[in-house]
Amino acid sequence: MKFKLLDTAVLNRNLPAHGLRRGDVGAVVEVHSRSALEVEFVLGSGETQALLTLKPRDLRPLRKDELLSARLVRRRRSGGRKR
Repeated sequence: MKFKLLDTAVLNRNLPAHGLRRGDVGAVVEVHSRSALEVEFVLGSGETQALLTLKPRDLRPLRKDELLSARLVRRRRSGGRKR
C-alpha cells in the first residue's frame, strides 16, 4: 500500500528498543520516498513514544473494522534527566 501524509498505520513487527509491539498504531508524519516513511507513535498523554523512519513493509493500514486498545509501556528516559 502507498501511505500518505497523516495516514494511520499499524506496526507489523515488534520494535522492543523503542517500546513498540506489533499492532501498535502510529501516524505517518512524513513521506520521504516510496521506501521510507516517518511514523510517530504517541502515548495517551500525547507525548511521543517513538518517531521512526520505517519501510512501508513494516506497516499496514488500519482497517475500519478494527478496535483500538490501550496498554502500559515503560517510558525511556531521555538525555539523563531525572524524573
